Amino acid sequence: MDSHGQDEQRVVWTLVDTGIGPLLLAATRDGLVTVAFHATDAVRDETLKQLAARLGGEPVEAPGSPLLTEATRQIEAYFAGERHDFSLPLDWSLISGFNRQVLRELASGVPYGTVVGYGDLAKRVGQPGAAQAVGAAMGANPLPVVVPCHRVVESDGGIGGFAGGLETKRKLLALEGVLPEPLF
Repeated sequence: MDSHGQDEQRVVWTLVDTGIGPLLLAATRDGLVTVAFHATDAVRDETLKQLAARLGGEPVEAPGSPLLTEATRQIEAYFAGERHDFSLPLDWSLISGFNRQVLRELASGVPYGTVVGYGDLAKRVGQPGAAQAVGAAMGANPLPVVVPCHRVVESDGGIGGFAGGLETKRKLLALEGVLPEPLF
């Protein structure tokens, strides 16, 4: 407990403008808990409603919180091409089981500027043949960009799906030098 008497379920959030549009960042006492793409008013409101339902309590806008300030700084540096990885505490409470296992492996084992196939990632967590389940885990990732689900592609060279949209995935892969910069 800190001097404000906040409980551990308190969720703070802020918006950050990026090269792929506004991102909503939300954090708990344990770490960054959500990154939401295309954070228009409607997306922001829906994301905050879901966080309140899952974690309890109304999320509070707090761009000055130390964790969100640092997360914003690291995300801005990433989009400026000055940072290749994130060193932020992460709150994994919105994801469990196989999905959490896959996302943790992705976060630690697939560095900037590289990609991995869905099937290869399934093998890495000891579940060969679970490529579709890996795809589902990527779609459920509550921490995109920071936990780089954009780096998971099809083994035949296809880009695969992406919860943030394929244009966003292409831009992230171009930023990391994996794909050429889109022409338009």
